[in-house]
Amino acid sequence: MERKDEYTRRIVDLMKEDRPREKALAHGMQALTTAELLAILLGSGSRGESVIDLSQRILNDSGNRLSNIAKRSVRNLMKSFKGVGEAKAITLLAAIELGKRYREEDRDTMPVIRDPGAAYDLMHYQMEGLPHEEFWAIYLNNAKRVIDRQRISSGGIAATVVDVKILIKYGIENLATAMILVHNHPSGNIVPSRNDDELTVRVKNAAKLVDIDVVDHIIIGEKGYYSYTAEGRL
Repeated sequence: MERKDEYTRRIVDLMKEDRPREKALAHGMQALTTAELLAILLGSGSRGESVIDLSQRILNDSGNRLSNIAKRSVRNLMKSFKGVGEAKAITLLAAIELGKRYREEDRDTMPVIRDPGAAYDLMHYQMEGLPHEEFWAIYLNNAKRVIDRQRISSGGIAATVVDVKILIKYGIENLATAMILVHNHPSGNIVPSRNDDELTVRVKNAAKLVDIDVVDHIIIGEKGYYSYTAEGRL
């Protein structure tokens, strides 16, 4: 006769008081631990491991940070955790992406950017935790209100190629009078590289020809940012 721990333990196999769905219904989603929220998404564990245990193992192996799970690929999740197949991996990453977009919704009301901190607040939920480098531009009007945000390029873990002509083209199309350059460093090190310095100068000089002022260049790391303007370099 097959023992209880020899088959996949699903949420419905848990004691009723330990089931995340029932707990959520009784006390609200906020009452669930992160592992329990993940368990709802996963739905089932593996042979000899409950879905709660699997969820906790994923968290433990990711430093108990959802941002580290977000950096994983579908293939990495499948390879790293027994009991996680393609569907479960996609579900986890989709849920995290939804969370990012939810946080971004309230930030799409076109705020006024008067200092580097405001630019960082606008962009860091979009860019923190990315496993690759992305380059964005924030376009502003005369009142420093955001007209638009555009991802200019997406690259590898160490760099991304920026087409200055495209960056300027978006500025002209939006009738922008100013722009803020933003990119991330997946390594977490926010100190600008020589290439960052050279690109900043090139963009500033090119934008000046069409009366667009580059007011800052923000580099986003995992726990903070670097501002060329704050450092007196623009």
